[in-house]
Amino acid sequence: MLRRRQFLTGGAALGAGVALDRLAGRPGAAATANARDTSVTGPGPATDRQRRFAFDGPRQAGVLTERQPYAIVVAFDAITASPAELAEGMRELSVRARALTTGYDALLGAPSDGPTPDSGVLGSKVTPGGLTVTIGVGASLFDGRYGLAARKPAGLKPMPVFPDDALVDAETHGDVLLQLCGDAADGLLHALRDLMRATRGVLAARWKVEGFLPPPSRSPGAGRNLLGFKDGTANPDTGDAGLMDRLVWDEAGGTYAVVRIIRNRVEFWDRVARAEQELMIGRLKDTGAPLGKAKELDDPDYAGDPKGARIPMDAHIRLARPRTAATEDQRILRRGYNYSRGIDEAGQLDMGLVFVAFNRDVERQFEVVQGRLAGEPLVDYVVPTGGGYFYLPPGARDAQDWVGSGLFT
Repeated sequence: MLRRRQFLTGGAALGAGVALDRLAGRPGAAATANARDTSVTGPGPATDRQRRFAFDGPRQAGVLTERQPYAIVVAFDAITASPAELAEGMRELSVRARALTTGYDALLGAPSDGPTPDSGVLGSKVTPGGLTVTIGVGASLFDGRYGLAARKPAGLKPMPVFPDDALVDAETHGDVLLQLCGDAADGLLHALRDLMRATRGVLAARWKVEGFLPPPSRSPGAGRNLLGFKDGTANPDTGDAGLMDRLVWDEAGGTYAVVRIIRNRVEFWDRVARAEQELMIGRLKDTGAPLGKAKELDDPDYAGDPKGARIPMDAHIRLARPRTAATEDQRILRRGYNYSRGIDEAGQLDMGLVFVAFNRDVERQFEVVQGRLAGEPLVDYVVPTGGGYFYLPPGARDAQDWVGSGLFT
């Protein structure tokens, strides 16, 4: 069997010319819109522009919400010197998110009135389109600038550099995180521009990546990543409230998000034999079933394969979730998306996975799992280049509240 390193010999270095998808410019003042009805309409098809997820609630949407087809994950730096202005900017994020997730008649303005109150991307009627706006804060927001150090969530810290990482500073960390998910790409771009307009002078975009999922009709069960394998099959059951309290939510109703921009070295991966790919992953490429099993959701039965004759001991699925009594509470809730953002200066495709995972305790869960994965065979083909750790506060209680208000009061 040809080994992985043979395919990498003579290949262009990944770090040469990593293409960054950066936001340029910050638009002007925001329009206002009343958001009254916060009930959920659905679960209609992805093409239903009226599908709606409530913004207000004890916990933020976009964590346990069924995954929408498109996502934008963007991190911001706080650029105001005023704690009061920062608080107002955070409040405005919730005000605008509440309106965007409800829908409203857009104010496009008269031709001679100057800048329009709305970008017009969605026309004169802004429909919710299955939009969720999830707001997080990074550890750097709690430095000495705003007097928030004493309010930093106990488990929040900067994301460390792990073995096999090749992090790019310009697409790593951030003071504030926005995760936008929805049923249409243009709806997310409209929402992003609206939210940036509302926080002009307070938040400046640091990095952004846009993600997508394959349509369900193409891949029943878990969706496929750009390596061609099912991704997320072993996710914990989001309908089990007790399990979610153990793995995702803290006592306040918040959670910790781990975001990892993981580039796939697809040119090299595409030259690897399917059999070797399957041994690295631990699943069949066509059905997603564990090696030696028939169906995607079949138990891999590691106890019946103690020496790795069927599923290698260093296969990704075996390392990520050993399925022992001691490791089951280390599981994470994954909500990743594929991305593709052009070609780098070396002519290599810049595509991969926007890995998003929610944890109650990052050190007990994600970091332990990540430690088991260090040096796995797959690292020759997947290279983390950015992301960060963020705390997602509880949701807004009502239309007078805003996400993160507890940090400022």
